[in-house]
Amino acid sequence: MNVSDLGEFGLIDRLAAAVGATRPESPSTGSGQGLIVGIGDDAAAWRFGDAVILATTDTLVEGVHFPPGLAPWADLGWKALAVNVSDIAAMGGTPQFALITLALPPETPLEDVDELYAGLRECSAEYGVAVVGGDVVRAPQAVISVAVLGHAELDSDGQPQLLRRDAARAGYAIAVTGSLGDSAAGLRRLKDGASADDPLVRAHLRPKPPLAAGQQAAHLGVPCAIDVSDGLLQDLGHICEPCGLGAVVRAEALPLSQELRRAFPAEAISLACTGGEDYQLVFIAPQETMRLLRASAQVPLTVIGEMDEHPEQRPRLIDESGKEMRLPAGRQGVPGAGWDHLRPDGRPSGRT
Repeated sequence: MNVSDLGEFGLIDRLAAAVGATRPESPSTGSGQGLIVGIGDDAAAWRFGDAVILATTDTLVEGVHFPPGLAPWADLGWKALAVNVSDIAAMGGTPQFALITLALPPETPLEDVDELYAGLRECSAEYGVAVVGGDVVRAPQAVISVAVLGHAELDSDGQPQLLRRDAARAGYAIAVTGSLGDSAAGLRRLKDGASADDPLVRAHLRPKPPLAAGQQAAHLGVPCAIDVSDGLLQDLGHICEPCGLGAVVRAEALPLSQELRRAFPAEAISLACTGGEDYQLVFIAPQETMRLLRASAQVPLTVIGEMDEHPEQRPRLIDESGKEMRLPAGRQGVPGAGWDHLRPDGRPSGRT
């Protein structure tokens, strides 16, 4: 057996077991010192005195996450940090410090590195993150790895205000910020020669995680969230599994931009559900809490479905008649499958 037989998420489970870690089993936030959220969420969280520390990391690899020669280096710098900010946003926290590891071929032009860091600086200024160190190593292709540390606020009882993947309940509403599918469509247009100022291409190259919306959700008591990195349906599956629930997503409710509808009218729903790399936030909360969030959020927030009890414990996309829709087969022939780094057959639209 090799890693492609397990796939990315099967391998994560195996590695978690190897280090004696388990995925979160309950929405309990704990108290005092020690780990609150470990492997299996958007970021780790632990308590240190009166502070709740958050930590996450992500990597962009040339030829895997960005097409060689197509993505401007400044945009790569922005995106490398933004995808980590998205993880902190999905926990309801505030990003503070970043460590940058660069793996570069020796022949990389210095001008490219300067542009990369110009984009990093722009993103760090946008989200209030200080770059405080890192590492530089030699490699056959460019790899940009970022780790971000941040913190979560405490409520009036001294409990962490955290959004978690394992805190959904049947009947909770599902809502998503912004629009879906633009990044995957932007990657296609970029490969087809569209300019960097094309709105869909910009969505792919310069994602803007709605950090304030995540913080507001945590403040209002929204219990559950995830960011859309691997595709809406696959990411919702990461909610269904630990909660032992199903999810209903209404196709007609999906927030699709006019640019996406015009560019890919026949594929817009599929791109929205499986494309990935939108870095929008999915919130799952009681109906009244979701109403309060929609009234106070500074970004568009669309209710797209609800959690339910279902024996298959997976998200289901339904049409206006209530019939489940089958999207084109993705990885391993699974309809609607999103991104998995280690599967050998096929790839979703949102990644290289």
